[in-house]
Amino acid sequence: MVMSSSQASKQDQWGAVILVGLKAITSIRCMMWTALGVASFLAPVSPARAQVGSDRYSSIVVDAGSGTVLSGVNTDELRHPASLAKIMTAYMLFEALREGRLSFDQPVPVSAHAAAQQPSKLGLLPGTVITVEQALLGLVTKSANDAAAALGELMGGDEGRFAQMMTLQARSLGMVQTTFRNASGLPDPDQVTTARDLALLARHLVQDYPMYYPYFSTPGFAWHGRMIPNNDTMLLTYPGADGIKAGYIATAGHNLVTSAVCAGMRLVGVVLGAASSRERDRQMTALLDQGFERMDVLPPARVASTHLPWVVSTVHAAAMPRVVGPVLRAVSAATALRHGLVRNRLASRRG
Repeated sequence: MVMSSSQASKQDQWGAVILVGLKAITSIRCMMWTALGVASFLAPVSPARAQVGSDRYSSIVVDAGSGTVLSGVNTDELRHPASLAKIMTAYMLFEALREGRLSFDQPVPVSAHAAAQQPSKLGLLPGTVITVEQALLGLVTKSANDAAAALGELMGGDEGRFAQMMTLQARSLGMVQTTFRNASGLPDPDQVTTARDLALLARHLVQDYPMYYPYFSTPGFAWHGRMIPNNDTMLLTYPGADGIKAGYIATAGHNLVTSAVCAGMRLVGVVLGAASSRERDRQMTALLDQGFERMDVLPPARVASTHLPWVVSTVHAAAMPRVVGPVLRAVSAATALRHGLVRNRLASRRG
């Protein structure tokens, strides 16, 4: 299904609105948190440390605009990406959407291969269909392996060929040490990457597809009567964080790529090989705080999170997802506005 020029123009216009809105909102949020917690900045900051004795730990923090490396440990050592591979799956999906080769409401057939993927998954059944947007939402929130495989088959014919396409795309972006073997990041001894390569991919995703990147800040969506929250807890705990992806497999440990903005400065951080999700998040928080300090930006103060202003509801596998009203939780006005921009974009496309 190919979009008309007017449809593509409308998507680009909404993308521009979302990008401008996100920049404004993240700046406002940082100013609000600074006003609420200036005193917290006066306390000494514990330096981030690599895991002592771990042979699989890597990290990097970069200025998203210039690519300047602000800190790094084992940045070029080979690591297994786990579900961070889905960042490339999403990148290639965004490319297909921008070029009109796919559309959000296009059906995605679910093969037996896709349905048989190991958890985490949506529980898709062979022979059913979902939409491209439903698959994307499953990918960015639950990190659904069945949805990732189905998207890979849609774009590549089969998942193996799509993995080759992913690797070629990685090379074109300058990710010289990355090799993909599947669309999901499920274990494969030959599927490897580095902290530096993942930071480069995250920078490209934010910069190349600003109209679609806000999907990575989706707090959750309703699927077959159950609420699926975003498993990236940095969205809840780190002011200014607006994506990107968490992942875990036993051979990799707990991995995370986070992008955060404060005072107009965007940083991208990568943590690979943490021993737990809590340790992963703490390490990322310390690294980002240090990164902002190096850029002469006060890192944002910590406040109690009430982040979950809206959900996307998908009731039936073949039905279009629809945006529902705010859930009954208190949210900050800035956060609600940020997600409202995405909500309005989704609603307008269906209107």
